[in-house]
Amino acid sequence: MKNISRKTHTIDATGQSVGRLASRIAALLMGKGMRTYDRSIDGGDFVAVTNVKRVKIGAAKLVQKKYKHFSGYPGGLKETSWGTLLEKNPKKLLRLAVLRMLPKNRLQQHMIKRLTVVE
Repeated sequence: MKNISRKTHTIDATGQSVGRLASRIAALLMGKGMRTYDRSIDGGDFVAVTNVKRVKIGAAKLVQKKYKHFSGYPGGLKETSWGTLLEKNPKKLLRLAVLRMLPKNRLQQHMIKRLTVVE
């Protein structure tokens, strides 16, 4: 495998929309802006995000948008709205948004490990 030189990008999330911020972070983690981009090689950069509590979310999305998790058992569907997730764990909110924008392949877990979220 090639020698990959990775940079560290620090992003301030204050006043930014969650979706636009997540897509920008996903592109950096994949390495899409680099000349040597190849989708079969994990050649992205490191990303550190600060001030996640101050991210901009519409009032309707705080109540209506939900993340669902199913345990596999009857009655095991659990829902969490964006509002409760933003209060309890804003790091998880951004991480899930970025994770779902990364490609669903073997490199996904390697890419998401380079994301650091600082409150």
